[in-house]
Amino acid sequence: MTALHAAPAPQAAPMPRMTRANAASGRIYFWQGGSLWIGRGKGRTEWHAHHAHQVALASGQSFRFRTERDGRWRPFAGAFVPSHCTHQFELDDAEIAHLFVEPESRAGRALAARFGSDAVAELPRDEGIAAAQGLFAAFGRAATREAMTQAAAQAIAILCGSTTTEPDRSLDPRLARALDHMLAHLREPLALGDVAAQVALSEGRFRHLFVAQTGSSFRAYLLWLRINHAIEAVMAGATWTDAAHEAGFADSAHLTRTHKRVFGIEPTAIRPLAAGMPSTPATATGRR
Repeated sequence: MTALHAAPAPQAAPMPRMTRANAASGRIYFWQGGSLWIGRGKGRTEWHAHHAHQVALASGQSFRFRTERDGRWRPFAGAFVPSHCTHQFELDDAEIAHLFVEPESRAGRALAARFGSDAVAELPRDEGIAAAQGLFAAFGRAATREAMTQAAAQAIAILCGSTTTEPDRSLDPRLARALDHMLAHLREPLALGDVAAQVALSEGRFRHLFVAQTGSSFRAYLLWLRINHAIEAVMAGATWTDAAHEAGFADSAHLTRTHKRVFGIEPTAIRPLAAGMPSTPATATGRR
């Protein structure tokens, strides 16, 4: 495993940030505890951090990460980004897959145990290639949700030996019930005290338990759930305005700010492909 502090690479040439005309086309697949973003993209994200661990895999090309504003870009063919690691991502026109795995899941804990939780880490070459080949081969075929979630599980297993993104057995059952409650009531206002009451804990005790077990504040985790729910709605055909209300955001502007803070790009930077369509570079009319 090679951390981000590897030997410096030449400074990458300036690249535009990811915008509607300079970003990606592809599909996003969701399942309990994880998601897969796969397609074709180009450009540079803004600084961002997200709750889930991220596994980035390219199809025959490299991409770049950096974690310090004055730091150099480091090239990778496959990389692991731990939960809440602030970073920028940069990609030339290439096929790319991003796996997001909840850190409190069994697979999430296995990934962190292997690759660490402090810095972007390089994936072992052969394992990264095998994981990428499986994902892009499945995407090049029917690209159904069932086929892609199975390919994602196989890719995760190659890297950490675990195929499940269900909550880890060590997760406190009260927190597990609280997370289920949050998912079931995303359209409604959710306050920490109200969720704590659902699992018979004081607000202070619940706050402490939540941070200790997820590594995230209640509010940040709630926004993570909402933004993923909104993205899933859009991938199913909803407008961003409808998705914002469906996920419990005050309005589409609130959703856009959250998307940018969590993923480093505006929602309109990605164009969803219809299932079965080959991925192609985004144009000036693009989106996820």
